[in-house]
Amino acid sequence: MASHSLTLPSSSPTFAPFSSHQILPPSLSTVRFPRPINTKPNHHSLRCSVSIEKEVPETERPFTFLRDSDDDSTHSSSTSVRARFEAMIRAAQDSVCEAIEAVESGPKFKEDVWSRPGGGGGISRVLQDGNVFEKAGVNVSVVYGVMPPEAYRAAKGSASSDQKPGPVPFFAAGVSSVLHLKNPFAPTLHFNYRYFETDAPKDVPGAPRQWWFGGGTDFTPAYIFEDDVKHFHTIQKQACDKFDPSFYPRFKKWCDDYFYIKHRDERRGLGGIFFDDLNDYDQEMLLKFSTECANSVVPAYIPIVEKRKDMEFTEQHKAWQQLRRGRYVEFNLVYDRGTTFGLKTGGRIESILVSLPLSARWEYDHKPEEGTEEWKLLDACINPKEWI
Repeated sequence: MASHSLTLPSSSPTFAPFSSHQILPPSLSTVRFPRPINTKPNHHSLRCSVSIEKEVPETERPFTFLRDSDDDSTHSSSTSVRARFEAMIRAAQDSVCEAIEAVESGPKFKEDVWSRPGGGGGISRVLQDGNVFEKAGVNVSVVYGVMPPEAYRAAKGSASSDQKPGPVPFFAAGVSSVLHLKNPFAPTLHFNYRYFETDAPKDVPGAPRQWWFGGGTDFTPAYIFEDDVKHFHTIQKQACDKFDPSFYPRFKKWCDDYFYIKHRDERRGLGGIFFDDLNDYDQEMLLKFSTECANSVVPAYIPIVEKRKDMEFTEQHKAWQQLRRGRYVEFNLVYDRGTTFGLKTGGRIESILVSLPLSARWEYDHKPEEGTEEWKLLDACINPKEWI
């Protein structure tokens, strides 16, 4: 039976151009689809066999992961969107890791640098079982690949309106991070900012290049301190308002809607901002907006960590944190599009699951007593609030 190939990233943060939680990979999978494809073009139902192209460990970080022999020489220029976005995500990775190591006062991130034969690479950093952070992952990735039109449709979540007729070269870059702390009064944080391009198929020279931005920063505490939540959302709003006053309310609602655990009828946490497939504004403006959001991570989060990391807590507080982490795990494994896409396409499991905490808890039919601090958190997850 005839087949065609889809090159997809295989490790995590897991690549998926539509991903919110995971983004880009240390390696690529070659996925072969039999023809005809009888399944609907949906990222949840791709049927394929997978062979993994392994990443190549590197001993030093390169100045850039952009390839020299790009079809369009402007891609590798220091002024191109690709180059500036890579510089931005690497600077964001550095600033967040430096801030976390300053809080830790001793423990350092373990760093892995890798490249791939087809072009691109990444830097993975993980700090595990520190003084303050139980698990912190901050990863960047810059990759190239080719996808057939069926996968392009699945990635875009589009039935047919922007389908390309042949295999589609793509470029994707992003930074993704999940930070889990030991103290149950200190919140978990997730952020992810990514940029995606598709070039014209080789059999359709001159077709327009398409691009879009995605990302967000969201906040998942086990206990509500209203000053903390207001501080976090205020920083998100300030970043948004510099570009468009409609961004914060729009992206705040998008975040509440995306991080919804349907089988629990509750949100994973207390929200933040989230956007995807964003290309209906000037490209330069969206690059600056993504940069502003990434630069807002440290001032939005680290002051809260400093306030809460040394608070005394009981075993009951810790048990509730573990139960809320269970919800985090449920969302990531069941609903997060990046994680599920990586699992369905044979990705590197350790990388795909880097966002999960070291420990979590499930109790049968657990219901916090109404009026307790635990109940207040659950109520806010069931009924999203306007915090500012």
